[in-house]
Amino acid sequence: MKRKLLAAFLCAAMVVTMGAAGCGGSSNEASTDDTAAEESAAEDTTDAAEEESGDDAAAEESDGGVITVGFSQVGAESDWRTANSESMKNTFSEENGYKFIFDDAQQKQENQITAIRNFVQQDVDYILLAPVTETGWDTVLQEAKDAGIPVIIVDRMVDVSDDSLYTAWVGTNPLLEGRKAGEWLKAYAEAHNIEELNIADIQGTIGSTAQIGRTQGLEEAAEKYGWNIVVQQTGEFTQAKGQEVMESILKQYDNINVVYCENDNEAFGAIDAIEASGKTVGPDGDMLVISFDSTNAGLTDVLSGKIICDVECNPLHGPRAEELIKKLEAGEEIEKENYVDGEIFAHGTDVESVTIEGTEYPVTEVTEDVIAERAY
Repeated sequence: MKRKLLAAFLCAAMVVTMGAAGCGGSSNEASTDDTAAEESAAEDTTDAAEEESGDDAAAEESDGGVITVGFSQVGAESDWRTANSESMKNTFSEENGYKFIFDDAQQKQENQITAIRNFVQQDVDYILLAPVTETGWDTVLQEAKDAGIPVIIVDRMVDVSDDSLYTAWVGTNPLLEGRKAGEWLKAYAEAHNIEELNIADIQGTIGSTAQIGRTQGLEEAAEKYGWNIVVQQTGEFTQAKGQEVMESILKQYDNINVVYCENDNEAFGAIDAIEASGKTVGPDGDMLVISFDSTNAGLTDVLSGKIICDVECNPLHGPRAEELIKKLEAGEEIEKENYVDGEIFAHGTDVESVTIEGTEYPVTEVTEDVIAERAY
């Protein structure tokens, strides 16, 4: 928006300068006449330029200073992702002074690259990107940077050769989430005298920030406490794939007593597969299911005990992204990394809190009131 208005004023200034540079003559009289004529022409040109500039300014004023935001979303693979998209749409609404261009990449990075290039061609004011994976962004982000369009990364991070290719990142901390789950499981196992943990890890989309962090958190705890990670397979963050993977795991292994799902939708699918096989989940069942996201549906399963622990990954990133854009519009400095906090939810009160690197994190027992307060 600001770039267009600035361009209009620059064009007007160039026209006036060119008119002044054309002054000159061979005699005083000719010089006077030529000067008068050129001054008149220059005035006409200046008036025209000012009128054009005024028209552009009026156009900017008439649209209420609308800021155009292009958002490339991963897809709609989970309840969490749907809530994330809705948060963006509700925040960057026409009523709030924005033109919002939403693009669903359907889980494909090539679609996101195309979307970003389209945003650049449309000369949007800001680009929001929720990347499918961390790598492969250098070229297209360089194109956005060359066009002078700030890029804010949302949710998953990007691994680029030059951090200046994006302006800021907004999201949660998946490694911390994984560590919270690991410490909770240790405390729960001790409280229930569970000596041997044989874990199936249903991973998220391989290469995504959430998968990398949550997998690492589990692996660190398993190594530290002597647990056995029996199998790791991707459920691609979807319920259907989570069910398919769990069905396969149950056919291959009969010693699993913990299923570590890297999002709620995978957990829903895994629980369906477990129950269909004749086995049970929950504190008195054959398997404990741990999950991430803490959606309304996820916490409903925590209340019943089907999911024993659910670590929150807050999807409501719209307000935080808007806060950054408003600061950029005001010419203020912003932090490169902007974390959104999340809680730990559990069935029962066996574990009151966990401590990670000296910081204590409380554990919230899920009740009907907790579920009723969920915004997603």
